[in-house]
Amino acid sequence: MASSERSALLTYRLCGGSGEEERGRERGRGRARAAAAPRKLPTFLGVVVPTLLSMFSVVLFLRLGFVVGHAGLYQALAMFAVAYFIIGMTVLSVCAIATNGALDAGGAYSGGSQLQVMTALSPADPISSLCPGQKVGTGVHVLPQSYWYELLYGTILLALCLVVCLVGASIYAKATFLIFLIVAGVLGTILISFFATRPIGVPIRLPHFNGSEIENGSFTGFSLATLRDNLGGGYGVDYTTGQMMSFSSVFAVMFNGCTGIMAGSNMSGDLKRPSYSIPRGTISAVLFTYLVYNLLAFFMCATCNRTLLQKDYGFLRDISIFPPLVTVGIYAATLSAAMSNLIGASRILYALARDDLFGRALALAKKTSASGNPIMAVILSWLVVQLVLFSGKLNTIAGVVTTFFLLVYATVNLACLALEWASAPNFRPTFRYFTWHTCLLGIAGCCVMMFLISPVSASASLGFLLLLLLALHYLSPSSTWGYISQALIFHQVRKYLLMLDVRKDHVKFWRPQMLLMVQNPRGSARLIDFVNDLKKSGLYVLGHVELQDLDALPSDPLQAQQDSWLGLVDKLNVKAFVSLTLAPSVRHGVRQLLFTSGLGGMRPNTLVLGFYDDAAPQDGLAQHPAFTSAREEVPLGFPPVRAPAAPKLLSAREYVGIVADALKMLRNVLLARHLESLDKAWELRRAASSPPSIHVWPVNLLRPDSARYADTCSLFLLQMACVLNMTRAWRRAHLRLFLCVEAGAMPHAQEDKLRQLLKDLRIQAQIQLVPWDAVVSLHWQAQRAPPGGPALAEEESTVNFPANATQVSDEYVCAANKLILEQGPAPAVRFLYLPRPPADTSLYPLYLHHLDLLTRDLGPTVLVHGVSAVTSTQL
Repeated sequence: MASSERSALLTYRLCGGSGEEERGRERGRGRARAAAAPRKLPTFLGVVVPTLLSMFSVVLFLRLGFVVGHAGLYQALAMFAVAYFIIGMTVLSVCAIATNGALDAGGAYSGGSQLQVMTALSPADPISSLCPGQKVGTGVHVLPQSYWYELLYGTILLALCLVVCLVGASIYAKATFLIFLIVAGVLGTILISFFATRPIGVPIRLPHFNGSEIENGSFTGFSLATLRDNLGGGYGVDYTTGQMMSFSSVFAVMFNGCTGIMAGSNMSGDLKRPSYSIPRGTISAVLFTYLVYNLLAFFMCATCNRTLLQKDYGFLRDISIFPPLVTVGIYAATLSAAMSNLIGASRILYALARDDLFGRALALAKKTSASGNPIMAVILSWLVVQLVLFSGKLNTIAGVVTTFFLLVYATVNLACLALEWASAPNFRPTFRYFTWHTCLLGIAGCCVMMFLISPVSASASLGFLLLLLLALHYLSPSSTWGYISQALIFHQVRKYLLMLDVRKDHVKFWRPQMLLMVQNPRGSARLIDFVNDLKKSGLYVLGHVELQDLDALPSDPLQAQQDSWLGLVDKLNVKAFVSLTLAPSVRHGVRQLLFTSGLGGMRPNTLVLGFYDDAAPQDGLAQHPAFTSAREEVPLGFPPVRAPAAPKLLSAREYVGIVADALKMLRNVLLARHLESLDKAWELRRAASSPPSIHVWPVNLLRPDSARYADTCSLFLLQMACVLNMTRAWRRAHLRLFLCVEAGAMPHAQEDKLRQLLKDLRIQAQIQLVPWDAVVSLHWQAQRAPPGGPALAEEESTVNFPANATQVSDEYVCAANKLILEQGPAPAVRFLYLPRPPADTSLYPLYLHHLDLLTRDLGPTVLVHGVSAVTSTQL
């Protein structure tokens, strides 16, 4: 059972931690030592006793009468019910988490600061309660009393706790059972005293502004009249703080006696069967303390008048049949709780430092003694406790401490709720008496009581928690334990992907979803960044085809490359996924990715390829700002760029075939040329003086006989240019739309129609008329046909030519290229119309040759062919 519980497959952490090898080895050695140490504690000694000692401390002996005296029996019972309801819901969550696999020694991280606060209060408060200024009782003045004396007493006892913790936790562990017997004996004596002690009067000396005054409390024995007087609330002024008590302030004091439910789970490293002992032991201890508190509250209301309960914190000694034993019990319980909390706080602090959750901020707490005792964590915890001692009374900061405890319990319930809602297959706790309803009730109860007790403290605590989360986010290294947030995100994404119905797609809400094929990121860094600007919050996938046969390989080679690609995405700061595949050819690989990339309604609708030419690829990764500004080397997981003389991985025919395949699959196609020469940083710098421009040519320059400005492809091209212009980095750029016109074709009428179209599409662009009679004449001479002019969407061409893009001469294409170059000044990027590949595959090389001539020396250019209806004139 122990080995299965400590299996790595079942270990589930709720906090992030370090992934570095040295810290991993350190944790491994720690777990190995823990595994080697004999686990010998049963449920009673390992869980019940520590939990009872943590819950039976200051409040049981010194504040329970105070609570009952102010609140009355009815409201006190209501306080216990509310407190234990919150605790009960939290215990269910703790038991669920504790039984989901193995627990390492040291306890949970949460609650470290709260334990330190309670450590400060425990040794200080009983001393102040025993001082003669607090009560007269027998009239024996034992110790002088003032703020500084009380601080001195607390400091001395805290120093004693420090010495014990520095020597080792084993000293306290061996005395745990003895302390438990003492506390149990004192509790039994108190219960007997309610029956055995005769009615007595108890004089109480209270501090006053001109000295002191004496009030008389009385122990009446069991009396119906006394019980009747104590049924209702009677809130008064707390004589130690001078503040008027209320339900919330008294509840804050009472709740401190209900904490400590995690003391048993903190002993998990020493238990024989943690998953068996923690639920049974914790629940048993909680039920027992609940019964004891209710029983004592009833006895106190039936035997003591309100003055004795409110004004005398130590009245249990006066009514006891053996008063010295009560004093011993008070010191034993409070000192054991103080040492236990100090040890627990130091272990939590050491665990935080060991796992580098806050970076170097807690580096000092990592130091341990030769025996492994975290002495620096103990000293730092002691220092924090010593600072808290300056606050003085328990009642002074009870609201703050209670708020922190409630926040801790709320986060425990939240963690369990997240695990339950995430539906992770490995969340299989053996304790099944919890549901998400109990977690939610626990969270709601904690939050409501936090703000009822002290809205200011609750708000400050939430702010402090937010600061811790921010510190963890920015200072914590990558975790190897897993994040519950990832499981929740996965669960929600799957649910919403199922709701994303492709049958409900509408042109008004269309967005580009890109699949960019990358052969080697070293030569495509700026293209990757450019496509990231084009995606407009859509899906972005980096695709890569590895030309290998899995049958001939011992394992999948893509697994080793995945981390390099993900690291590249992180460094370039692009919001992209990575999709790698094995295929016998690049064309087959692209087909696979087009078929399989994405999920549900989130699938690539646009394929982006680099241009196929004879230019030698350049390694632009080392010069990219993402790497030149960081103190890191370029990722070595990618091979060097292809040498100029080395053969290409695909032929021209295969390249055009990829474009044809994508169009057959109703995917839009973008061919990017010279994008590696686009210096976006320089363009942005000069945007302040002379904004860059984006040139748009929404006409098929290779089909002048049937050129249209409002067909599906032209509108898609216009949409892509507009999307780029909407990006924050390109928002200052100006769109320039070129309208090619011929003499006698009523250019102004065409311009008016195009301008109206842009207005309907809410696209702001400057329209520039470009006469191209000389260029078109070259086409007509080659075709030996009467000329015809370009038409708008409403006009049909009167000449019927073969439906391919190769019916033009090189002379015409070069003239079209020159026409584009003459429209200066040079823009940041150009968008050109990409014609459909010819149906005859033998014409693929000629088609690519014409594209090469058309885009030669144009600088950054994007050839676009769209098959999707992407524009709408409706809102």
